[in-house]
Amino acid sequence: MIRSMSPRHHDIADDLRHQITTGHLKPGERLPSETGLADQYKVSTATLRSALAVLQGEGLVEKIHGKGNFVRRPLRRIMYVGGWGTLDPWTAAEAALRVTVRTATVQADGHLTTLLRVPTGSPLAEFFCVSHEGESPHGLARIYIPRDLAPAGVLDDEPSCPEAARRFAVLGPPPAAVRETVCARPPTPDESSTLRTNSVTPVLAITRVATDPTGRVVEAALLVFPGDRADAVFTTHHTSDERQTPE
Repeated sequence: MIRSMSPRHHDIADDLRHQITTGHLKPGERLPSETGLADQYKVSTATLRSALAVLQGEGLVEKIHGKGNFVRRPLRRIMYVGGWGTLDPWTAAEAALRVTVRTATVQADGHLTTLLRVPTGSPLAEFFCVSHEGESPHGLARIYIPRDLAPAGVLDDEPSCPEAARRFAVLGPPPAAVRETVCARPPTPDESSTLRTNSVTPVLAITRVATDPTGRVVEAALLVFPGDRADAVFTTHHTSDERQTPE
């Protein structure tokens, strides 16, 4: 008889995966402590954590800092619809999504000076937004606009500020042009922690820059979504017919 040469942590992952897929472990249920599971499977804590990392990579288990490991609830795919007029990256701001917004005034440096075409040290209004579906992170964004373009009170704790940022709309008049750059890349440590993803699962990163008719940048947004369940859709509209005068 040939014995399986599968590493022990894969055997543990297989067993936990079976319990999850058969419903023995329910969505949202907290797993026993890592020490308890290690004792149960008679392995070291390091081996147990390797098994959990496999399931985290598959999206079956998520680790919440300070709380433990949980069976991940099935999450809907994220649809980002690009182009001006459809800039809401939170799937049309569904009621099931909860968005937190943190605002600040920062000084432009490095990459921001290039994106917003402003000198180093220029004051910017920053919006840091994180959306959640239940307890699970859905996506995050950092939005920057020149400080002089920020409407009065937008950086204060007024309801209008979170509402504007929640929809991710440009805070001034509609821009003349919107340029969006999309790429898949590894998450930064902060992104991985905020989105509760592992460091090997790519994220979908979208950089959106909006300009006014004079060419001035009125907004730069850095959007990040879990790459294993996010789609970006862009539609091109032909406007030549609209400019033609009927005979």
